Amino acid sequence: MNLVFFDLETQNLFQEVGGRGNIARLRLACAVTYSTARGDFAVYWERDAQALIAELKSADRVIGYNLFDFDYQVLKPYAPFERLDALPTLDMLQDLYHHLGFRPGLDAVAAATLGVSKTADGVQSVKWFRRGELEKVAEYCKADVEITRRLFEFGREHGFVYYITRRGGKAKVAVDWRL
Repeated sequence: MNLVFFDLETQNLFQEVGGRGNIARLRLACAVTYSTARGDFAVYWERDAQALIAELKSADRVIGYNLFDFDYQVLKPYAPFERLDALPTLDMLQDLYHHLGFRPGLDAVAAATLGVSKTADGVQSVKWFRRGELEKVAEYCKADVEITRRLFEFGREHGFVYYITRRGGKAKVAVDWRL
């Protein structure tokens, strides 16, 4: 089974495109996938959007964090006739929201479950992109994909993940990420 873990970074920030209602205007800066069939990462830039979409379409399952409400929306202009939301997808954030009633950030879940933190954030990534520090953008995106992959594997193996509560404590939530 080819599982493709996926994340992307954008060229613009929400406040520059008129808010969250205009996600498709953020424009793809960099995307990274990890394919279990390939056993390695692949980096895609805006000019590679069609190759990225082809890889996502070839996956038995696309796995990520906030794919439906963010990543797939950013990719819409690059695939106007595709239904990316119809791809076989496990959006871990959507699953956690279903169980918790709120959307914990990837950093809060990764810190509580794996003891790791994200290496930067989307704002910093946009700054790097604009300064032409593309390797930093790619490495940050790759690190997020690796965190996502490790988080998925933990949840699949143990049947739960942890998250940081609003009060700063640590809580457990059951997940069924067996495929």
